[in-house]
Order: sequence, then C-alpha cells, then structure tokens
Amino acid sequence: MKSIARLQSATSLPRAPRDDAGKRTTTYLVMMSVRIVCFALMVLVMPYGWYTWIFGAGAIFLPYIAVVLANVGQDTKVAPAVDPERSLGDAPEAEKPKTEQPPVIRISETPSTSDGPTP
Repeated sequence: MKSIARLQSATSLPRAPRDDAGKRTTTYLVMMSVRIVCFALMVLVMPYGWYTWIFGAGAIFLPYIAVVLANVGQDTKVAPAVDPERSLGDAPEAEKPKTEQPPVIRISETPSTSDGPTP
C-alpha cells in the first residue's frame, strides 16, 4: 500500500486549522480512553494501595490535559521564515582612504520662557 507523503508547501505559512483538526481529535480521544482505563483500574484493582491514588489522579487530571492539548493545535510550532534570496558570502572590505570630515554646525532652539511675543 502506498503511503501518502506530506505535500511540500510553497510558503512558510502554518497548516490550516481544518487540516489539523483530525490530529487534535485523535489526541483527545486517546487521552479520554486512557482516563476511562485509569478510572476502571482505580475501582477494580484489589487490594487498594498507593497505585489506586495514581489511577485516581489520572482519572481526575487527564480531562484537563486532554482539552488543553486538543486546543493547542499547530500554533505552537512556528515555521521559520525562509529568505527567498540566496545567501552570499560577505565580500572583503577594501581599505577606505581616510578623509577629514567637514565640521558640523548644530543649532539647537529652545522655546522662549516669556508669555508674550518677542520683538
């Protein structure tokens, strides 16, 4: 049987949410199945001991974890932006002749402190 390969994307955009919904649903259903197994083992395994508390904690906390993981989706995996231009090596810098810079005149204006117009 030929496996379906993942198609190559022409952009660096993430997958559409509707494409990711199947994976999130499967993750949620698997975790809920584990929760049901934890609940059944908590009740059915005798004698009760420390492992009963582990099964109970799994039955209590797995729904929260399952919902959080199902709602996260693909957003946490950000694809890096791909530069479309080729990366060229830096050219060696030629020595620039040192020239004297002309003096710079800077003028700084401050607002007047009087309220009236100045003559």
